[in-house]
Amino acid sequence: MFNSKRRAFNSWENVHVPLFVVNEEKCVRDGICVETCPRRLIALENHAAVPVPIEHAEELCINCGHCVAVCPTGAISLSTMKPEECPPIKKEWLLSPEQAEHFLRSRRSIRTYTDKAVDREVLSKLIQFACYAPSGHNSQPVHWRVIYDSDEVQHLAGLVVDWMRDVINEQLALSAPPNLDRIVAAWDAGKDRICRNAPHVIVAHSPEDLLVARPACTIALTYLELAAPAFGLGACWAGYFDTAANLWPPLKNALELPDGHASFGAMMIGYPKYKYQRMPLRNQAKISWR
Repeated sequence: MFNSKRRAFNSWENVHVPLFVVNEEKCVRDGICVETCPRRLIALENHAAVPVPIEHAEELCINCGHCVAVCPTGAISLSTMKPEECPPIKKEWLLSPEQAEHFLRSRRSIRTYTDKAVDREVLSKLIQFACYAPSGHNSQPVHWRVIYDSDEVQHLAGLVVDWMRDVINEQLALSAPPNLDRIVAAWDAGKDRICRNAPHVIVAHSPEDLLVARPACTIALTYLELAAPAFGLGACWAGYFDTAANLWPPLKNALELPDGHASFGAMMIGYPKYKYQRMPLRNQAKISWR
């Protein structure tokens, strides 16, 4: 059971709060909530009655809010969310296929940034957008570590380079990834190919023993990257940084993640130095049908 729901349920030790309440005047008994509940926790015994939770629904509910979101009349209120708290979908804002294609194709991985810092409130709002990403069982396990100070970003990038030097030395450059020596040489020449001189880095972390942690962090960071241009920002996955964060103790210690947590992705973030004018081509999809 996930955190926000657990907080709500803890109050039931003394006072029982129903899982959901149905406004009988608004409910049209259409059964939509029954069909869309991911765990099938809602029953509609007959069309004269309103929907009710099945036995043990309170323990099984993942608080996804599907029942609240799908009800056309706003008749259902969960104990943790009411329909009036959930913004309505604006149909005129929904993307057409052409707009969706343009939105996705215009995304670029940004590797050249200005030195302007992004306001903390802007980064906080961007991260909040990423929190709407789906996660297994609505577990919402993603935590965020923002490396805000640009000098600290460079310090941590230097630790990544230290890890690369160790890999090259330990493996005698025979089986080490061939690009590492070039990246180290660039660093020594004053060129940052680890964090690309991005002013900030955002790390998605989670308890390392959760099966849903890695996909949840990956999807959330993808949401963050896709939302960044709406704020005039650019982003790029920091793959070397993330790899070293899980393999190089000095970097792991410097990140100061909570005990038992691991990094499941890192993203450079900042204002792009240049604007892209066209959308480059990509390979056609490789599709097989069965």
